[in-house]
Amino acid sequence: MKPKSNFKFILLTVMVAVCVYNVYHVFLLIREEDNTRKSLLVEDICAGITEQAIAVYLPGLLYESEAKKKEEIILEDESTCESIIETKGRTIAERLLAENQAQAIEQENEHAKEKQKEEDEQAEAENDQKKAEEPAVAQASPLLDLSMERLANFDYLLNNFFVVDPNTTADSSQINAETFMNTDLTVKGEASAPQILIYHTHSQEEFADSVEGDTSTGVIGLGDYLTEILTNTYGYNVLHDTQTFDLFGGSLDRNKAYNYARDGIEKVLEENPSIDVIIDLHRDGVSEDKHLVTEIDGKQTAQIMYFNGLSYTNNGGNLDYLYNPYISDNLAFSFRLEYEAAQYYPTLTRCVYLKGYRYNLDLRPKSILLEVGAQTNTVEEARNAMEPFAYILNKILKGE
Repeated sequence: MKPKSNFKFILLTVMVAVCVYNVYHVFLLIREEDNTRKSLLVEDICAGITEQAIAVYLPGLLYESEAKKKEEIILEDESTCESIIETKGRTIAERLLAENQAQAIEQENEHAKEKQKEEDEQAEAENDQKKAEEPAVAQASPLLDLSMERLANFDYLLNNFFVVDPNTTADSSQINAETFMNTDLTVKGEASAPQILIYHTHSQEEFADSVEGDTSTGVIGLGDYLTEILTNTYGYNVLHDTQTFDLFGGSLDRNKAYNYARDGIEKVLEENPSIDVIIDLHRDGVSEDKHLVTEIDGKQTAQIMYFNGLSYTNNGGNLDYLYNPYISDNLAFSFRLEYEAAQYYPTLTRCVYLKGYRYNLDLRPKSILLEVGAQTNTVEEARNAMEPFAYILNKILKGE
């Protein structure tokens, strides 16, 4: 018999002996127990015999089973860990995302605040620069007593600020300093749309050294210069209308100039309802030996005059066909310009001239007819008057 066969024979013999021993042992136990206990014992003993047999003769099978069981447990644990790690990872990612979003929002808010701060600082700097560019005018020594106590006297007020044409009459119900001073004359509307209209009922009026045919040397050119000052120095939105209302068929004719001007200006106002201030810019006509000039800031400057209509004549009474609901506002506007000039440029203005008709001053409450010098003044003298006039106009329109 070969060695390998002998080994198998020995194993088989041992296995049979173990089985016989176990059977005998079971038989002894069964004899001593009741039926229920016997059944449980048989099951336990059989399971034990099987396990012992496998352990002795097939140990690899038992090892593989235990290893597999441990492996499954380990795999289950790894899966759980991975799940936990994944969950924690999502939680951390979500938290980081929330933190990043919050940080981004905070940074955006900070950026917005910084940008707003820069814009505010820039706007403030621009305002400061604009103020610095505005002419700094020291209040002069008035030639008149401007106290309200003195201005409350009708005769004093009328004689020192107004001139009444012989064809009309003015009384204390119209000429009242307290009413004038309490009238709100601040400009309405923003500079994004036209605020001030300058036009010329008598567009062909010229000065002593005007060049014939060159409108830049007449009242139209003067209107251009005033527009430039009010726009660039004071920031107003100014519309300068240069229509000609006193030329017909190439010839000068002023008989119906105010009628034609009314039609033209009403159309302009309809197209630009934001206009709050109207200036009809003229130059006066005087005798050739009269020179309306003063010195302001070392410059020869044409004197100016405001012209108001009362829609009343001594012969015709109230002119209902020339009704003006804004007579009081018009008078307040002219007086306040005169009053401010008396404080800063005492010799600039001549007076507020009152006449009987309307002169299209009913188109806006803040309407004036402005006479700058006369035909005996030079273009330069007339231009020199625009800077002080713009200064006092700005003070009134801004309520300063």
